[in-house]
Amino acid sequence: MGRVTERRKVIRIRDGVVSTRPDTLVAEEPLEIRLNGKPLAITMRTPGDDFALAAGFLVSEGVLAEQADLRNIVYCAGATADGSNTYNVVDVQTSPGVVIPDITLERNVYTTSSCGLCGKASLDAVRTTARWPIDDTRGGHTPPVRIDPDLLASLPDRLRAAQRVFDRTGGLHAAALFTEDGELLDIREDVGRHNAVDKLVGRALQNGGLPLSRTLLLVSGRASFELAQKAVMAGIPVLAAVSAPSSLAVDLAAETGLTLVGFLRGSSMNVYAGEDRIALRAAAAQG
Repeated sequence: MGRVTERRKVIRIRDGVVSTRPDTLVAEEPLEIRLNGKPLAITMRTPGDDFALAAGFLVSEGVLAEQADLRNIVYCAGATADGSNTYNVVDVQTSPGVVIPDITLERNVYTTSSCGLCGKASLDAVRTTARWPIDDTRGGHTPPVRIDPDLLASLPDRLRAAQRVFDRTGGLHAAALFTEDGELLDIREDVGRHNAVDKLVGRALQNGGLPLSRTLLLVSGRASFELAQKAVMAGIPVLAAVSAPSSLAVDLAAETGLTLVGFLRGSSMNVYAGEDRIALRAAAAQG
């Protein structure tokens, strides 16, 4: 399997002084995802957690919803002349009886580290029906999730402190899952923000943890439509981002009941949808 980081020579210029030195860069390699032996998608990713990435991707596509849906994931031979394994091709085998949505078999998607599922033809194509509707009350048996703004404000620093590869490269996105009380459950890094989220969701599926109905997803960049969709498909009730959301992400959040927070920096933040899960009255009283 490829390494997470690689070394390259760089010419460094500081205050007019020129020097040559090695630099640590984040690795980026293609990963082909096959579904039951058929090519499905190619994504540019940071090697590592490839099985979780593939599983999480298929959760967002509506193929997998629970651990029992997944029979196996294996690396398969790459496209080298001698047929050796490049560890850049994975095949996801679903369990007998799992219904494969037509959309996953009608296209060959190319995804990139910057924009996610760019190859989808229309907005309707990504509005996949959620297998896990957002339900943080578990059918009325538990109180709804309520997040204090002060707790939200503390999470970006905790995310940054846990980014081990970012410290060496400065070039990775991160996604983290927290409990409603702020406990860090998992964190993944990748050159693509959508891949980092897929790795989180995929690991949860592999561990039988879906739906993630009482968790908060924090991402290090912006909140795109695709990231909002991935949160919804995993049953996550709260998505927070340190940067801006897109208009479509806000629309999707409003339609599905997702709480969407953007520009989470320091003690400030914008709540774009689902404000009922944020303790706004307490925050107003303190202000």
